Amino acid sequence: MPHNQFQTTRRAGARLLAAALALCVTQAFAIDDEIQVYTDDINKPGDFGLELHMNTTPAGRSTPNYPGDSIPRHGFRLTPEFSYGLTRDFEAGLYLPTVREADGSLSAAGLKLRLKWLPLKPEEGAEGYYAGVNFELARVDQRYSQVPIASEVRMIGGYRAEKWLIGINPILDFDLSPGYRNGGPDLVLGLKAAHDVLPGIALGVEYYTSRGKLDHPLPYSLQDNTLYLVMDYDRKPWVFNFGVGRGMTGATDQWTVKAIFDVPF
Repeated sequence: MPHNQFQTTRRAGARLLAAALALCVTQAFAIDDEIQVYTDDINKPGDFGLELHMNTTPAGRSTPNYPGDSIPRHGFRLTPEFSYGLTRDFEAGLYLPTVREADGSLSAAGLKLRLKWLPLKPEEGAEGYYAGVNFELARVDQRYSQVPIASEVRMIGGYRAEKWLIGINPILDFDLSPGYRNGGPDLVLGLKAAHDVLPGIALGVEYYTSRGKLDHPLPYSLQDNTLYLVMDYDRKPWVFNFGVGRGMTGATDQWTVKAIFDVPF
């Protein structure tokens, strides 16, 4: 084969492979009903909690990735999260995600159950390391995830200082729906760094990246990578997290706005 023809064939093959990889990664994405880095927060034994997770996509994907897919652009996601402290180290949770589509229609997206274990944490108001793990089982409508049944194992780690909070969440996502169980887990990573600027007010960044299958990571340009500028506000009874995220790759929604509100009892 002549050299020029070989180069043309190789470039065409590379483009075809990139397109196939892009299709695979976009089909794996689900709705972002919960955008947060887990830190050292946990309910005391016997305490109930309620958080409202909200996010919207002013600029993002506007075409479906598979038949029946819900597009995120101009959509609004609202997810109540109920939690209950079982013991000093264990907390149970229930998510009920809902979605308002760009056309104004509203629907329930499914449910998620979780169990958090946080055996290492500083005393309230003290400095120190924290570590634990969160287990989650989800059943989501196929409009919002091509893999309706999935589980998550989220490692929780970090350090709380007088003025700083550092957090890291390596996450393994397991597809449990028939036809999607092969190939091993997907690797997702969440990072957070926040600094107190006023009493009860911290500013910082959160970074989320979906790397693809653990044993076959995707190239950076095909990963879902978003950097958020965030504010944490904790002046009771008002406690919330607010952030504006910018997609870092072409595979990511360009802009996302998110908030998490604690509902006081």
